[in-house]
Amino acid sequence: MTDEELRDELLRRMEMDQAMRDPAKGFPGDRRLARLQRLDEGNTAWLYSVVATRGWPLISQVGERAARAAWLLAQHATSLRVQRLFRQVMADAVESDEASSRDLAYLEDRVRVRSGRPQLYGTQFHHGAGGLEPMPIEEPELLDERRRAVGLEPFAEYEAFIRKTDTL
Repeated sequence: MTDEELRDELLRRMEMDQAMRDPAKGFPGDRRLARLQRLDEGNTAWLYSVVATRGWPLISQVGERAARAAWLLAQHATSLRVQRLFRQVMADAVESDEASSRDLAYLEDRVRVRSGRPQLYGTQFHHGAGGLEPMPIEEPELLDERRRAVGLEPFAEYEAFIRKTDTL
């Protein structure tokens, strides 16, 4: 697969992913949830095969938008084991400025939350007893420092945005 073919396929898969998750469609019913699960399973398997054969899709290979599409598919990976692999290869790409540190922060938090661990960057929220709230955060007193280091806005701004757009 050429870099151009990979870019086009990443963008196509991202568009399908986002169309299925469009909040304007309301909370998905059982049939849509089943289709979304199948889509995520297919995207997980496909991205895994890409990573296994040619490594993480790098910005220099596919461009920023398609590299972000790869991250989005990794965010929605159905297998935690595979998602951990995606996090590692994406972290390597971030080290060489070939992937976004901001995006990696979201993936790091997603993997940590799915693993039952506190998140580092405060990107993951859920509906709790008191309404929308962040999942547990490791060393919350250092949260804004960690967020700043990867180019994220202060947590208070992010939290306000999430509450305003509450599409969870």
